[in-house]
Amino acid sequence: MSAHDLPDRTKMDCETCYVDTDVGVDDASADGSEAKPFKSLAYAYIQRFENPAKKHLTRASVTGPAVDGDELAKVTWKEPAKSAIKKADNALSAHKKKLAKQAQVAAQEKQLKQQRLKSLEEAKNVVIKEDESLPAAVKINIGNKDVKLGDDGESGTRAKVMGRIHRLRQQKQATFITLIDGHGHLQCVIPASDLTKTYDALTFAIGTSLELYGEMKKVPAGHNAPGDRELAVDFYKVIGPSPTEEDAITNKVSAQQNQWDFDMLNNRHLVLRGDHASSLIKLRAEVEWAFNKTYHEMKFYKVSPPALVQTQCEGGATLFSLPYYDDTAYLTQSSQLYLETVLPSLGNVYCIEKSFRAEKSITRRHLSEYTHIEAEMDFIDFNDLLEHLEDIICRVIDHVLEDPTTSAFVKQLNPKFEKPSRPFMRMKYADAIEWLNAQDPPIPNEEGKPHVFGDDIAEAAERKMTDAINKPIFLTHFPVAIKAFYMKKAPEDLRVTESVDVLMPGVGEIVGGSMRMEGYDELMAAYKREGIDPTEYYWYTDQRKYGTSPHGGYGIGLERLLAWLANQHTKVFGIASTMGNQEEAEVGTGLALLQIESGFSDRRTEKGEVNVRPHFETPFSSVALGGGTANPKSML
Repeated sequence: MSAHDLPDRTKMDCETCYVDTDVGVDDASADGSEAKPFKSLAYAYIQRFENPAKKHLTRASVTGPAVDGDELAKVTWKEPAKSAIKKADNALSAHKKKLAKQAQVAAQEKQLKQQRLKSLEEAKNVVIKEDESLPAAVKINIGNKDVKLGDDGESGTRAKVMGRIHRLRQQKQATFITLIDGHGHLQCVIPASDLTKTYDALTFAIGTSLELYGEMKKVPAGHNAPGDRELAVDFYKVIGPSPTEEDAITNKVSAQQNQWDFDMLNNRHLVLRGDHASSLIKLRAEVEWAFNKTYHEMKFYKVSPPALVQTQCEGGATLFSLPYYDDTAYLTQSSQLYLETVLPSLGNVYCIEKSFRAEKSITRRHLSEYTHIEAEMDFIDFNDLLEHLEDIICRVIDHVLEDPTTSAFVKQLNPKFEKPSRPFMRMKYADAIEWLNAQDPPIPNEEGKPHVFGDDIAEAAERKMTDAINKPIFLTHFPVAIKAFYMKKAPEDLRVTESVDVLMPGVGEIVGGSMRMEGYDELMAAYKREGIDPTEYYWYTDQRKYGTSPHGGYGIGLERLLAWLANQHTKVFGIASTMGNQEEAEVGTGLALLQIESGFSDRRTEKGEVNVRPHFETPFSSVALGGGTANPKSML
């Protein structure tokens, strides 16, 4: 008998269910017919348990045994074995129990929901009023530590505090709230009473903004709370509610989630409410203030150069261009050239401004918009420049760490941070090339070959060297060919420039600087070498024409310095032009919000530069969140 002689049973027989353990499938594409058999008998039982088939037939059409050499025995349908039936019965029994349990849970959830809705409706009748016999409340923010705390029968200040619920713990005897307002954390205790029975109290959620009244007290012995104090609440008002249940903020972002999941990135505005993110933003603000303070102490004048420019500073390929009325303008790559123009009238100067680079590169350090700390100094030599860089970095870090609050941020974000010791190690570019080649095995260049003089040392190799040496390094005297046109050549070796990169362990380069060309003829030759039309740079060239002087400067990338200080790094993504439609291209970890990069990095720049388009503008685009655990009803 051939296969063609078998009866045609392609139409589903409702009384018979077919199982083919070789070609059948246990999913929605199968219906148990002979044409679309299931793969397992257990699955067939479960799929048909409400309307079971009267008969089950099985086969193994590919791997089944031939009978007396007859291969057609494989495709012959047979009654299932007793062992298979027993196994299927057990699976069906477990499935029924599971469904019964699910139904029970669903019924309980429905009952609880109905009870909650009833309780919420009844709670609308509970009205609370402020006790007018109590002392008038003094409005404070959470950072105010100059309020009297109640203790041992002595009353504390009755205060009015406004903020948002950061953590929430509702217990039988009281509701515990951790309130935040940007100035700190405050534990607020609402005792079980009508205060906890109102509609508002029953719908408290993370993010709810409140106005709370009560006595400021010391935390009872044996208990802990931020600042060892708490607010004993006697009245409150809800200023702005926050959703509960499915739309709750904790269902959108949490400390347990990977900070670089797209859901977290799309809800970055909520992530920024977390302790880690807010600490980094605050630290960033304090670091920027420390730079301003230090420059003021050093008698530098702060200036504000333009962001829209008509000339390049580092290279035309990295410019963002935009129409400017009937002309074309560019977003500035660096304020250096403008700073140089005010040296004759102001002396040493600095600025803290945004810079932009359209250069395409994929590294963990690059952004396309970043905060650029730049300074220029007059009548100095190269050694003066290096001593100044060491001084300003160390003094800024000292200012940051001498403030207890800011120091706490550093300890929270980077517990192992140690301020750099002086003097910084000095290493020439040629010595670095020799060091890389002397390692066992040698650290190769980007082409996988030994480094040679003239190579642009790649970030990975530079970082390996810096981490191995494990101390701040002044890497100096880079070849003319790989640095910017305006950098002064070293008199003792015209192949190299009087240039410097400051390298820090764990990050690599955070500062780039150099002495500037001071000779008119030398600068004109540099324009020609780089193919730059000097006409548009007449104002820059005039600095060499009208009383030139030996001068130099540098650029610090604030985000890079924070990466070193706070142990945070740039996270690079490929993204589409609108939020919520992203294509993953993940290559780093850490400090930026949403960025896009591709291609290679051209390092002929003053560092601190950034080569990627941030989805939002900094400071939010330069903030990262870390892990950690939290109460299920708490923010990050």
